[in-house]
Amino acid sequence: MYKNKNKTQKKQHKGTIQNKNKKQIIYPELSYKITGLLFDAHNRLGRFCREKQYCDELEKLLKDNEFQHRRELIDDSSNRLDFLVEDKIILEIKAKNIITKEDYYQLSRYLELNNIKLGIIVNFRNRYLKPKRIINSKYS
Repeated sequence: MYKNKNKTQKKQHKGTIQNKNKKQIIYPELSYKITGLLFDAHNRLGRFCREKQYCDELEKLLKDNEFQHRRELIDDSSNRLDFLVEDKIILEIKAKNIITKEDYYQLSRYLELNNIKLGIIVNFRNRYLKPKRIINSKYS
């Protein structure tokens, strides 16, 4: 029998997990499920489609899995969010060669202006999908 002597995670409060370094993981279950849908979309379409095609496929997957979401939501500052999932996570979809630091800054601005804790930016053009979690600086 294997017993985990070093407990690395403790339940904190709804939506976060605290690890042994006292850092909180924001929305771990929800972000895990969303990441799985991102991989599904990438596996179905490959890496050479347009951003709109990836968004269409992802929207279909979100509906099929009964996630509450809004697509191309325009916020109070006239910014267009690709997706807002469960009113908790902003998804920013890209289909270009490289994600630049301006793309990260863009998502950070969206998070701060909309008072959202977590955003995920993903570039579908990569051979291997690497979704990146971006945390609102107010909550880090």
